[in-house]
Amino acid sequence: MDHAVDVAVLAGCGLILTGVLAVRLSSRTGVPALLVYLGIGLALGEAGLGIRFEDYDLTGEIGLVALAVILAEGGLTTRWSQVRPALGAATVLSTLGVLVSVTVVSGATVLLLGTSWRTALLLGAAVASTDAAAVFSVLRRLPLKSRLGRLLEAESGLNDAPTVVLVTLVSSSSWASTGALEVAGLVVYELVVGLAVGLAIGWAGRLTLGRLALPSAGLYPLATVGLVLLSFGAAGILSASGFLAVYVAGLVVGSARLPHRRAVLGFATSLALLAELGLFVLLGLLASPDRLVDAIPTALVVGATALLVARPLAVLLSTTPFRIPLREQAFLAWAGLRGAVPIVLAIVPVTQHVPGGTRVLDVVFVLVVVYTLLQAPTLPYVGRLLGVVEDVEARDLEVEAAPLESVGADLLQVSVRPGSQLHGVYVDELRLPPGAVLSLVVRDHEGTVPTRDTRLQRGDQLLIVATTASRALAEERLRAVSRDGKLARWYGPGT
Repeated sequence: MDHAVDVAVLAGCGLILTGVLAVRLSSRTGVPALLVYLGIGLALGEAGLGIRFEDYDLTGEIGLVALAVILAEGGLTTRWSQVRPALGAATVLSTLGVLVSVTVVSGATVLLLGTSWRTALLLGAAVASTDAAAVFSVLRRLPLKSRLGRLLEAESGLNDAPTVVLVTLVSSSSWASTGALEVAGLVVYELVVGLAVGLAIGWAGRLTLGRLALPSAGLYPLATVGLVLLSFGAAGILSASGFLAVYVAGLVVGSARLPHRRAVLGFATSLALLAELGLFVLLGLLASPDRLVDAIPTALVVGATALLVARPLAVLLSTTPFRIPLREQAFLAWAGLRGAVPIVLAIVPVTQHVPGGTRVLDVVFVLVVVYTLLQAPTLPYVGRLLGVVEDVEARDLEVEAAPLESVGADLLQVSVRPGSQLHGVYVDELRLPPGAVLSLVVRDHEGTVPTRDTRLQRGDQLLIVATTASRALAEERLRAVSRDGKLARWYGPGT
């Protein structure tokens, strides 16, 4: 009897469970789980169990889709109200900053290593983009000051588009005849159209998802993620930036009043984890340890230039006009993590048969591993040293909503977490808007109907019924009190 299917299921499930344990290890050490996934791929490859895998085209295509899933999750889990203050600086850093980084790294590579300009440009463009998977997984565990964390997340979601254009152009046969104005025009076209596609599909999602009465709660996560990923394919058909489109669509949809929000975000996070796991294991399988050893000296030079010269200069020129303090600029420079994006981009010249393309891939692979090991674990220490880490971790209030279509209302579930200023607040001090009422408090697994004298405590689960019209105001008020306490009315939003 053929047990091939059984073996495949066993191996796949074992890989997924290993990935889950890797996330646990990552949370303890600060090292991104992606390095563990790469190690698994290397252990399974030709230097380990001997599995030979050399399909660069397939890996590149899977890599692009996996990155789209990761960016979709990043957009869905980021609220527009949080990212808006950092959007200007993030946009400049993702465009001007990328140009500065490519120029510095390419020039230094030619001068110090004597490579051709084509190889230097490929290396410069590949390492200019920070990686969404690495940034999301590492920085979301750090209690950074709000603007700084959102700036790094927004940058990692936006800066893939120009680097993809640059790598694609330099890898093409017509790269030498393509002028600077043509390159700039292509970059602008991809960014503008990608942004438009993301906004259009995102707004369509906002208008439809909240009004759908699906027969099963499990359909909402599928519908939400499917709609966001739709923007990736739509932008690709228009030869625009699918990465920008999917991130923007996720950001727009994720900032809306989503039914079963916690289930949607949980599904998106799990899907992104699975995409990250599959991608990095595949990249590890693709790597050749013998070639990687030879690439170490070049990778150290290129990486040092990118980390110590190009990235700080790009941050300085891009963020100074926004009056970002030097200590925050220093952290931004150190926190420019690389991951899947540079490696996937470095596959492009191999698939296009560019001379020296395999060498570029090996250098980028080693660079990502070495400098992620250097940067990621030291970020908490550097953050504390520079004074950019909050004393108490900022906690956004999680509100889970289930629609009650027949009465035009929503049921909100709120958890009073450790550190929330909801602790100690009396029910009448919540001052919820008309149309919203706290109907049940669950404490120690026992539910009670609250009175105006009921005092909330850490660990309480609150059930609030709100009309569709009052839901947004109720959420704003709850977040304001969770952040600033019962006197939140003096601080602005939600009062």
